[in-house]
Amino acid sequence: MSERKARGSVDLLNGPILKSLILFMIPIMISSAFQQLYNAVDTAIVGNVLGETSLAAIGACASIFEMLVGFCNSLGSGFAMVAARAYGSGDPDRMKRSVAGTIIIGVATCVVLTIAMRFCLRPLLELINTPASIIEESYSYISVIGSWLVVMFLYNTASGLLRSIGNSVMPLVFLVFSSVLNIFLDLLLIKTFGMGVVGAAVATVIAQGVSGALCIFYIITKTKILVPERRHFDVGTELYQDLAGQGFSMAFMGSIVSIGSITLQSGINSLGELIIAGHVAARKVYMLFNLPFISMGIAISTFISQNKGANKGKRILSAMKSAYMYDLVMAAAVTVILLLFGRTFVHLITGSENDIILANGTRYLHLVGPFYFVLGVLMQTRFALQGLGSKLIPLISSCIELVGKIIFTWIMIPKFGYTAVIFCEPVIWCFMTAQLLYAFNTNKYIKAVKAEA
Repeated sequence: MSERKARGSVDLLNGPILKSLILFMIPIMISSAFQQLYNAVDTAIVGNVLGETSLAAIGACASIFEMLVGFCNSLGSGFAMVAARAYGSGDPDRMKRSVAGTIIIGVATCVVLTIAMRFCLRPLLELINTPASIIEESYSYISVIGSWLVVMFLYNTASGLLRSIGNSVMPLVFLVFSSVLNIFLDLLLIKTFGMGVVGAAVATVIAQGVSGALCIFYIITKTKILVPERRHFDVGTELYQDLAGQGFSMAFMGSIVSIGSITLQSGINSLGELIIAGHVAARKVYMLFNLPFISMGIAISTFISQNKGANKGKRILSAMKSAYMYDLVMAAAVTVILLLFGRTFVHLITGSENDIILANGTRYLHLVGPFYFVLGVLMQTRFALQGLGSKLIPLISSCIELVGKIIFTWIMIPKFGYTAVIFCEPVIWCFMTAQLLYAFNTNKYIKAVKAEA
């Protein structure tokens, strides 16, 4: 395929595996950090400028925010895996038809979801026990996000398609620019114009819109392999099924996880505003330190998709061993950092001196640190299965998480309070990881590769 040596791309089909994974992963990790920065800056500015009540308002709808954005992101990532397999097989025509199908299915889905959200968001906030004192602020924030889901989808899908051909650099370049814009808009809209939490949401949408527009412009002008012609919009039933199966299986997986998070959030919301504020700050820190693990997972999914398309099974097995070793080293480093500086991180995000907020946030970070290794293995294995084309197994994994969070919310949190919240996810991760490792090692393609070796 003549267009494989596109600017900024990493060759994942040939050469040293760990080196290629890390080179490909680093821009993804930095990009993810800037994406986290969007919401983390919103949170920090809201906490320091508007106070603890507004901070709790954003925290109370954080799980809904993650569900909406996660659905669009996962949908686009699933589509990109189909494109990566086409790229690995050396079939540019299928590659362009997969992009055309992505546009048709993705935009239509986002429009339908946006309309549905206009009727569902407020009842959803009430369902998760959002305190009456902050529900109006929570709704004003999340309703803006819910009205512009297509913006989130376009950027994440465009960047996913660039990664599918090994280019993880250019999405980073665009995101750095828009992140600076996001910080500027946060300060302008919240502090100068006094728009409150609505200003934080508007800033996020505008910044993501700019990064998406830049990404799409680059694809059109520099990456012709990703630009379909009119004839490619005759996608074909088989490819539509592949795109829909891969895209919606990932999106539903993310949604099931998010429903579990929303269920857990209802238990957290019942513990009061101070607990909410401390937890949301700790979660921002947790998510930032989760980036090295989820970024490797994204890299693994592209690596395996391409190598599955090229039928290079031995490289897939070697890549998984390298990824697990990477998880072990990174988890040890993150644990030490959180033990030493956890309280400082919570204070920086909240701007609060309240000991309840700081103590609970710190407890969460100290406990979750050692479990990053388990979470890393979980992510790499789940992304690997998706890269191989598995659609059902990741959904089963998400169902395990949902059931676990329901049990903790209904039984453990009322009895043990915030301590149950802290232990909830690490315990569930252990069960999920065991299931995914078993599924990977019994996968037909992997068993065949091992048999040949």
